[in-house]
Amino acid sequence: MRKISLFIATSLDGYIAKPNDDLSFLKLVEKEGEDYGYAAFTDTIDTLIIGRKTYDYVLKEIGPSFYDNGQRDVYVITRTPSPSVGRTTFYTGNLTDLVEQLKSENGKNIYCDGGAEVINELLKNDLIDGLIISIVPILLGNGTRLFKDGRPEQLLEFVKVKTFETGLVQLHYKRKK
Repeated sequence: MRKISLFIATSLDGYIAKPNDDLSFLKLVEKEGEDYGYAAFTDTIDTLIIGRKTYDYVLKEIGPSFYDNGQRDVYVITRTPSPSVGRTTFYTGNLTDLVEQLKSENGKNIYCDGGAEVINELLKNDLIDGLIISIVPILLGNGTRLFKDGRPEQLLEFVKVKTFETGLVQLHYKRKK
């Protein structure tokens, strides 16, 4: 059965974005030739789930090829219906139904790239199998929290931790069955 994993960066105090969806703090750990395992991780997936705000931000900052590279299916979770573009589907239905359908199909694993609303909906329904969380060495004090209140408690199993010269620490966990 396919698994869904989160691969995301957060500040030490738990924010994935500064106010106004500002991700500029991620530049603090940019280092030429260092992708923090992103390429190796994306080799294991063929489907991506992403929230609309995160998708729009990346589209503006990096361009459409970052997600829709012809190698994978992309599901943008949105309230606004839009026609599909290439292998990108703008999904307005029930997120749990989508994930359960995707998990039941054959293929590589599934990557959730945020945002916070999508992550927390998946966590509420116990649908995330693995978490790779990169901690950026900064205290933002304000912004969009990675984990929102109101979720059930979930026990995680430690897999590994990796440290990097930039001060970034990457935590790997899997859902404890």
